[in-house]
Amino acid sequence: MIGQTLGHCRVVAKIGEGGMGVVYRAYDERLHRDVALKVVNKDVRLDPSSGENLLREARASSALTHPNICTIYEVGETNGELYIVMEL
Repeated sequence: MIGQTLGHCRVVAKIGEGGMGVVYRAYDERLHRDVALKVVNKDVRLDPSSGENLLREARASSALTHPNICTIYEVGETNGELYIVMEL
């Protein structure tokens, strides 16, 4: 995944991994800033309701403003990969 581009974010390095997916440091080529890019695991993507749940959670999170909550910039899908772009 390093060096690839999802949406308009170029993946730079792996930050971590969890139950929902892998988080990468990426560079948003449109906004010219470093971001965190979470790529959702394949098994989560295969669940028909996962896309809907992801969007619902992203909408709810993006409505919150708090220093301990990352700002969500974008939720998208490219070539079958679901991803979330958020504050690094």
